[in-house]
Amino acid sequence: MRQTNSASKKNAPRNNAPRNNKLKPSSNLIMNGSVRVRVIRTLLAIQNGQSLSSVLDPLLNSLHDGDKGFAHALLLTTLRQWHALARLLDTLADNPIDEVEVRTTIQVGLVQLLYLEVADHAAIHETVEAAKEIEFAHATGLINAILRKVAKNPSKFRKKCDKKHSLPNWLAYQLKQDWSEQYDALTQGLRQVAPMFLRVNSAVTSVEDYQQSLYGAEIDADIVELTTGFNVANSSETTTILSTKGLRLHQTTAVNALPHFSEGIASVQDMHAQLAAPIINKALMAKLNAEKSDTENTNNEIHILDACAAPGGKLAHWLELLSSNDSSSLFHVKQDDAEAKPLASKLKLTAIDNEAPRIERIYDNLQRLNLKQQDLEQAEKNIALNVVCADATRWQHGKNKKAATNEPVFDAILLDSPCTATGVIRRHPDISILRTEEDIEQTTLLQADILHNLWPQLKAGGYLLYVTCSILKQENVEQMQDFITHHNDAAVIEFTEACNWGIAQTIGRQCLPIDSESGDGFYYALLQKTAE
Repeated sequence: MRQTNSASKKNAPRNNAPRNNKLKPSSNLIMNGSVRVRVIRTLLAIQNGQSLSSVLDPLLNSLHDGDKGFAHALLLTTLRQWHALARLLDTLADNPIDEVEVRTTIQVGLVQLLYLEVADHAAIHETVEAAKEIEFAHATGLINAILRKVAKNPSKFRKKCDKKHSLPNWLAYQLKQDWSEQYDALTQGLRQVAPMFLRVNSAVTSVEDYQQSLYGAEIDADIVELTTGFNVANSSETTTILSTKGLRLHQTTAVNALPHFSEGIASVQDMHAQLAAPIINKALMAKLNAEKSDTENTNNEIHILDACAAPGGKLAHWLELLSSNDSSSLFHVKQDDAEAKPLASKLKLTAIDNEAPRIERIYDNLQRLNLKQQDLEQAEKNIALNVVCADATRWQHGKNKKAATNEPVFDAILLDSPCTATGVIRRHPDISILRTEEDIEQTTLLQADILHNLWPQLKAGGYLLYVTCSILKQENVEQMQDFITHHNDAAVIEFTEACNWGIAQTIGRQCLPIDSESGDGFYYALLQKTAE
């Protein structure tokens, strides 16, 4: 999945007051000063349009190991509570505070007093000193007065800060329109720390065995099992049921502490994200099973596509399923059936993404998981993997080849669509600062362009799984409704009541990040292309 590119100056948050340009955040400024100064400068860089992922490592790498934990907590907590803190600050000041640097410094001080339980004298003194370091000494009196006022009764101001959401008003309004029944739980849930989930490579070991390995490393984890049911046309079974198992860690843990992580046995992936590969893989198998009963040809070559594939988590998961020796593999043959044949003799998997640096991340992930083309060949898997840097709104399979026919080629497409990423705000709290209301319309147009380009490349009878990590209906169910209206050959595959995840929509299902144990906000819709 690629988030829409809102991390540019044109999409930076707008402030009602004029901005003081005395300090222009940049990576070199983050590298010096006290811990609080570096966090303040990092926050200013984010407000200027840089993403958290681009500034977090420079911040942490500039600090001594003993300071990294505090800096990380201070930065992430400030971002999670950003909008609530801003509203609280407006009630604490006698006059509007126009300077973004001063507002940011005060909010960093408030987080220490209200959320991190830093001693009053340390929080106030160090924050005031930070204001001097960034050359805003003229505001130290104001900063000192506000922080001292809050320090006298922190529980009162914490309750005030926690009372409502911590989102930009436009986003809170939209969520109220989309999810009125879940609104309070949803907006509070988006302020919390997301749990850490692991995906276990089923081609190597089982979830249960890896849980025991975690216990041996003194890491506690619970098995989470999600059940998915959907109705497949022309299937011998009324409903297809599949189970997806993952692990939820009791505490966030550094990946280098996870047993055999570097060997590719496990990957960090949200539980709701782990639904994608099993669903499209099961749908593909249903298609091939239906075709198998109609033909004696077993030398069939299957083509599948992962669109917008970077950073490669869902692609790797799909490859793990295809490479396994159990019934989730197209090459699996029942040992007790002498006449049984695999569903496919060879499989070609194409993965596309439009940014070269993100393509590199795909290769990095596949290398750790031993899933690069060379690894697949050495394991004698009949899988040909082709990773392409291309724009999904225009890319056509085989367009540059002499034998290109423009005919449908793919048996299944996994579209992890670009979106506003509002469903992963817990993990990327800068999203609530970087996103604007205008981004929604731009994103839905981009999604529609990709869908309209890829759909003709899907074979009749093939499946397309549409996935986003958004919780806005305009990008999800409304996008699907519009698509169905304009494509008579698109049939909706209904998810059944067997699903123990998400909320049923007119089309598809929506996961919401409601509580501290749940996965992120993901939307899933499964479509099948009918014969024209």
